[in-house]
Amino acid sequence: MAGALMAPSFPILAAIIFLASAVTSLHAFDQIGGDGDGRQVYIVYMGYRSAGESPSSEGRLGFSAAHHELLNRALDDRTHRRPLTTRSWDFLGFPKTSKQSLELEGDVIIGMLDTGLWPDSPSFSDEGFGPPPSRWKGACHNFTCNNKIIGARAYHHGITEGLSPVDTHGHGTHTASTVAGRVVGNVSLGGLAAGTARGAVPGARLAIYKVCWDDSCSDADMLAAFDDAVADGVDVISFSIGSKMPVRYFEDAAAIGSFHAMRGGVLTSAAAGNSGLDGGRVSNVAPWILSVAASSTDRRLVDKLVLGNGKTIVGVSINFFPELKKAPLIHPINGSCEPESLTVAGRSYKGKILLCASWNNGSGPAVVGAAGAVMVTYEPDVAWQVTLPGLMVTQDQFNGILAYVNRTRNPVGTIHTSEAAFDSEAPIVAGFSSPGPNAITPGILKPDLSAPGIDILAAWSPLSLVAGRSVAYNIDSGTSMACPHATGAAAYVKSFHPDWSPAMIMSALITTATQMDPSHNRGGAELTYGAGQLNPAQARDPGLVYDAREGDYVRMLCAQGYNSTQLRLVTGSDDATACHGGRKGSAADLNYPTMAFHAAPGKNFTARFPRSVTNVGLPGSVYVAKIVGSRPGQTVVAVSPRRLAFSHLHQSMSFTVTVSGALHDGNEYFSAAVVWSDGERQVRSPVIVHTVDA
Repeated sequence: MAGALMAPSFPILAAIIFLASAVTSLHAFDQIGGDGDGRQVYIVYMGYRSAGESPSSEGRLGFSAAHHELLNRALDDRTHRRPLTTRSWDFLGFPKTSKQSLELEGDVIIGMLDTGLWPDSPSFSDEGFGPPPSRWKGACHNFTCNNKIIGARAYHHGITEGLSPVDTHGHGTHTASTVAGRVVGNVSLGGLAAGTARGAVPGARLAIYKVCWDDSCSDADMLAAFDDAVADGVDVISFSIGSKMPVRYFEDAAAIGSFHAMRGGVLTSAAAGNSGLDGGRVSNVAPWILSVAASSTDRRLVDKLVLGNGKTIVGVSINFFPELKKAPLIHPINGSCEPESLTVAGRSYKGKILLCASWNNGSGPAVVGAAGAVMVTYEPDVAWQVTLPGLMVTQDQFNGILAYVNRTRNPVGTIHTSEAAFDSEAPIVAGFSSPGPNAITPGILKPDLSAPGIDILAAWSPLSLVAGRSVAYNIDSGTSMACPHATGAAAYVKSFHPDWSPAMIMSALITTATQMDPSHNRGGAELTYGAGQLNPAQARDPGLVYDAREGDYVRMLCAQGYNSTQLRLVTGSDDATACHGGRKGSAADLNYPTMAFHAAPGKNFTARFPRSVTNVGLPGSVYVAKIVGSRPGQTVVAVSPRRLAFSHLHQSMSFTVTVSGALHDGNEYFSAAVVWSDGERQVRSPVIVHTVDA
């Protein structure tokens, strides 16, 4: 053994061990990465130790001896995870004048697993902050912390020594400031999207765990960071990282790490993924993770091309270059704007606007000296940055521009600087946002909810250039941007309810989400946006919550057919009796705030969802259920009982939701909602039945 680096032992007793490639004594452990010097990184689980146990020498020897027999395999990380890359808070009805308590927020610590952080941004000033909470046990390694940024660590393929948590990418700085950035006025990106930048909980503390490098994030590093974050004392974890497709829980570092975080009372909020369009691509789908889709706000960033005939084409881009006036429009010979195609053609493009038949950020046209570019996009709902004056248009718009060019002797165009425009149809789910159904556990609706993830202005690292410039604030889009909105809302709820479990906080966010208009969103309804749009202000006082603890999730995994080895990989426990109750039941039995069922087309079905809610509103509350969205003659939703009378706070009561019927005539979806109301609060639980195969 060349050497060993032991991660802190609570809550995931994981060893990151460097082994010479010829060493095979750890039998069946899968290789998960290497550092190029002949060594390989392995993850070895050594079981779970409760918070009260001390790492005695006897215990350490026991761990060392036990890791051979506890696991038959470790995570396969041959495919690295990636970061899923301010008007938003006002749009969510959460203005800076909301009744937030900076004193309460200061007790909340948010762990950011991302690309690090740029510490000199005014968004992370600690002016007016007192010392960190006394329970904080974290550290700053190769980083200057303050009373706002109270911890910082970096990990790279199991190595932690000598690494800097400073963000050279920008992604981590952007997400952290969205969660908990200070209020900073008069910010913009080159004058675009000007206004005030702020996070949900400006008074909260930040702990930084840099696990992503050059857009790659290894499982070994993520597991170690989850381990450290919980041991350090964070309250909420933000995880804007994901895979293109969902991963089985016992092979998913995010699912495993967040399970142990949940056990320690820490909620993980995660990005739902940017694979878009195809059903079943939503990632981070474990029921103990809050999975967040991306949607729009009522501010769009648009750009205009004015043709020589006076016709105006409205596209999208993040273009803060000066207006480009009446430049010649030219279509490359093969329609490609890739550098190799443009240079081979042997034509001069200097000073011209190139018409690109496919998506391009303008780098190709810039290389050959073009003055601007017009490019086809299949995501007209989101503006992407360009490296020269340019905009993205739809295929139909592009065809119209080509028609003008082909019938005009000297076609010219003027490209304006991007500007903000009002979108009355928002919120709309982003075209890139990965939709359900949940391919791993179809009976659990994912994503859970939607949050702003399009054209979000937030702090940035000046080490990551934007259109060749160093900037302090940048505009970015992705479920990565949606995730920290939900993280911030979770931290806000946690500041008022520090004793709530992760499931209770999830429930508060899900059941108070604002219903979205399916007619303004692509097909799939709740499969694309979950319970609806995040509503932080309402989540503080949800009235009722659905709670679940470790044993509930273990029973769900047992019902899903996990064997003891697979279960051990998720839980880290060697409890052979975990599934002693057998494998009866289904995911529908988990006390989840939403209800989902996959039905066979045209076949009659009956699905039952036993549920329990806990009163966190007022003593003596009486809640009555109503069904919203169910129509006679189609699928029927029933609730029994329909009245819950609580005598005191924290009392729990049970009910059952039954859904029956059939989906005919090509109808892939049926959605409704069970809404419990005490006359003031509305506790909404979406119900969706679908025939979509993940």
